[in-house]
Amino acid sequence: MEDNFFNKFAAAIILAILAVLSFLLLKPILMAIIFGFLLVFIFAPLYNLVHKKIKSKNLSASLITVLLSLIVVLPLAFLMPSIISETIKLFTLAQQIDLVTPLKNLFSAFSSSELSAQVDSMVHSFVTRITTGMVNSLSDFLVNLPNMALQFTVVLFTFFFVLRDKVEFMEYVRSVLPFPKEVCERLIKATRDVTSSVLYGQVIIGLIQGLLAGTGFFLFGVSNPLLLMILAIAAGILPIIGPVLVWVPVAIYLLVSGNSFSAIGVTIFGIASSIIDNFLRPVLVSRRIKMNSLLVLIGMIGGIILFGVMGIVLGPLIIAYLIIFLEIYKNKKLSGIVTGR
Repeated sequence: MEDNFFNKFAAAIILAILAVLSFLLLKPILMAIIFGFLLVFIFAPLYNLVHKKIKSKNLSASLITVLLSLIVVLPLAFLMPSIISETIKLFTLAQQIDLVTPLKNLFSAFSSSELSAQVDSMVHSFVTRITTGMVNSLSDFLVNLPNMALQFTVVLFTFFFVLRDKVEFMEYVRSVLPFPKEVCERLIKATRDVTSSVLYGQVIIGLIQGLLAGTGFFLFGVSNPLLLMILAIAAGILPIIGPVLVWVPVAIYLLVSGNSFSAIGVTIFGIASSIIDNFLRPVLVSRRIKMNSLLVLIGMIGGIILFGVMGIVLGPLIIAYLIIFLEIYKNKKLSGIVTGR
């Protein structure tokens, strides 16, 4: 009896030590591994379609992995030189911007030299901080590029092997999770639905909204249109906020600068980018989980702060898991899982 207890205790200690060592070993690439898993939920339908035509699992998974690589690498390769150039130009322009003179022409109150100086100082301070932050972020991105390339390699390898063996992998996950089959299925379904919902409902729609607003920047000769379009895409991905955060200040700047035609054109494209969400969301998200927009926003912002870019998906996913477990506890049918009874 004592030997049996000692064996179990020793096995538990060894398992705990190995778990801690494994965590420390995987910690630097843990987010990349998790992101690789989440991408499988997105590309699994495409993989199934390809696999029906090409019977080889290895070839099918390889084709989808190459497609994923191209989706990420090609835009970066083509856009990065322009982004760097426009960021530097915007930083230089920010040092020379003059909004006080146009405002004097619009409002007689700005005839006061003291008030004009205060406005000029506030505008320059605000714009300089924003552009300096953008330059710093860009420099950090370039410095971390080798590490990001390594992380992306881990994502691709994880994505390939899990996609290829997803059936066997899901069976293994079900077998090791300490929950009944019902709860396991709900967790797996929540992972698939929330990941798809965030991707299609926020990322894809935000991308389309930003591209539409960016088209207005290009057509009406706004300075640094590519950089502004990327900012509009980033704002569009966040729920509730949207690309209005970018195109409205641009339109106001054009208006006070005396370029009314361009201001009207940017406004038209901006309004179109904001209302297109009403048409796209029912099509892209109608069959997927519909989380409250505030919860998605909180999850995304908190996820970005905690996990970086990958937090866009991980944040809402964690909140979804919390809601599932709260529902399980509330129903009391599965209370043994939570309370241990």
